[in-house]
Order: sequence, then structure tokens, then C-alpha cells
Amino acid sequence: PAVIDLQEAFGIDDQNVTVREVACGPTSTAVILSDNTAFTFGKNANGQLGHGHRKDVLIPTLLNPPDSTPLRYNEISKIKLGANFTAIIDTNGNLYTCGYNGSTLADGVGCLGHGYFPEEYLDSPKLVESLIEDGCSVDQVAVGNAHMVVLTTEGEILTAGSAQWGRIGNLETGDQLFLEPVEILASETDIGQIDCGKDYTLALTKNDGIIFSWGKNEKGQCGTGSGLSVEMYAMEPIPVPIEGMLEGRKVVKVSAGHTHAAALTDKGELFIWGMAMNHQPELISDLAHTEIVDVKCGKGYTIALDRDGKIYTLGSSTAGCLGLEKQKKAVVATPVDGVMNKKVTFVDAGWNHVACLTENTDDA
Repeated sequence: PAVIDLQEAFGIDDQNVTVREVACGPTSTAVILSDNTAFTFGKNANGQLGHGHRKDVLIPTLLNPPDSTPLRYNEISKIKLGANFTAIIDTNGNLYTCGYNGSTLADGVGCLGHGYFPEEYLDSPKLVESLIEDGCSVDQVAVGNAHMVVLTTEGEILTAGSAQWGRIGNLETGDQLFLEPVEILASETDIGQIDCGKDYTLALTKNDGIIFSWGKNEKGQCGTGSGLSVEMYAMEPIPVPIEGMLEGRKVVKVSAGHTHAAALTDKGELFIWGMAMNHQPELISDLAHTEIVDVKCGKGYTIALDRDGKIYTLGSSTAGCLGLEKQKKAVVATPVDGVMNKKVTFVDAGWNHVACLTENTDDA
């Protein structure tokens, strides 16, 4: 792990203005500050970073939308970065998207949620007006490669984008150009968290701690036990509850990685499934005596945060995501020594990079 100088990177002293959140996308990063401004950087071939162009952004750059959009630079609440597009929630609960809207010749269209429009790309954030018309305020948003999922403040789940692999959760065969309710979840009014992997989605209820999953399942990433690595076309076309070892346990947090996922229970237990290894949740026994409070999944690896602010990594990565110097594989959950003398308060994972925040230091 390497320390980022906040003054140099973002022009802040970490006293009057602090880092509130870091969002790692598949190939890019967003940093949201306490004054509701945000910086984005990374790959930008589809205009997904919202800077009005499609060139890669090599250094943290202030997201400053043009006057043509209602989004103001100091009204940014949340950002979700995808491989092809980005979704932004402002401080008023309005949703904006930018990037690649898809192709009928590839994965499908409609992930930006704007209905039909002739452009393939939007390189500046555009307000999703249909939600305004429907009186919907957005609490959370999650993005996959070619689909988007929204959780409204009323607890309703909406999806848009490619219908391939059951991504939109409605048994529809045609792509969804606008955000529409996931009908089978209409009665689930206490959804507390959503997350998307590459081609699948997880939704977690607050009261009972039940996970629903849908989408592509060829690696067992939906956790339902019905996906086999030899079944290239395995999928869950509608939301189904994940059971197995999670049955009777209350899940409090989920994370969807590229083709694997993880869940935390109210007892601090960590479960992982997917990657053509486990097709249902499996308890990570290495951490059975450690209370895990947060987990994030990348591409082939998992990072876990315990109550004391220590982080552990598990899986494989050739990009250094394990934080274990030259070690490219960890078959058991392994502490990251590079931050052992700091208390980590927040972690996030992209496909090939990791970010964390630490307490009472100038480090990010």
C-alpha cells in the first residue's frame, strides 16, 4: 500500500475538508470530499468519468459538470463507477449517468436509463428525468457492465439496461431503456443495500438479512447453487433468495465482485461464493475468531476489514491488489502488513486496485 498526499492530490488539508468516501470502479476511482465535491480519475474511453471528453484521466480531476446539466460540482453525494458508465446521486436524491449506453450488437442497450437517444456515448452527467417525472428520489445506485440498479428512498428496486443473462430481473427478453420496477421484489419494502457485479446483482433486506440475487451465474456468483462452471449459460432470470449456509443467519452487508461475492453476518462472520469454486456461500474459517465489519470484492480477490481496523486479503491478483508485496495468491485470509500500524476505517476494491482510509492521519 502507498500513501496518497491529500494536499497534493486534492488540494485539501484534511481538517476543514476531509475525504468522505472513495469509490473504486473496475478501472477508475472517485474520491468524494466532505464539501460534496468529487474527483475522478482512471480509464475514460467511454466518457464515463464525466469530464466532457473520452481521454483517460491520469490525475485526480475535479468533477465540474457543464451548465447544460442541473448537477452542480458541490452537490455530489454518491458515485458508482462501472467499466463502461457511471451513475451519480446528488444531494437532492436525483440521479445522473454518463458513459457508454451500450449496443444492440453487443451486450445490449439502455444502461444509462434515458430511453432512446441517438448518441452511443454521454461524456457529461445527464439527469435521469424519468425518475423526476415519477417522483422518485434515489437512495443507492449500483452498476454492472451493461445494467444499472436503483434503490429509491421508498425501498423500491428499479433496473435498466441489457436483458441478457437475466440482468434486469423481470424475465424480459428485450433491453430496458428506462428504469422499471423489479416486480418480484415489489413486496420487499425493506431493501437496505444493493450491489452489482459484472453481470449480476445482489439485494439485501434490512430486517431479516436475506440476500436476493439475479443475473449471470456461470461461475456461481449468484450463490444459489444452481450455476456450474461448465454451464456457460447459467443464470438466475429473476431474484431468488440465497440460502445454504446463510439460512438462519442475518446478513448485514454484501459485496459483489467481478464473478464472486461476499456477505457479512451480524456475528461478524464472512462468507464468500463464486469464481467457479463455491456455488453457495462458504464460511471463511480463517477469520472465524475475528469480527469482520466490512468486505469488498474485486476481480478474483477479497479484502476484509475487522473491528480493530486491520485488513485481510484473500484470493489472487497479478496487479498487487493483495497488498502482500510480491505475493500474487493468498489461499487463506492474510493480514496486510503495510497498514498494520494504522487503523483502517474504510476500504473499497476495483477489479485491479484497492483504496482504504485510515483514522487520525493524513493518509488515504
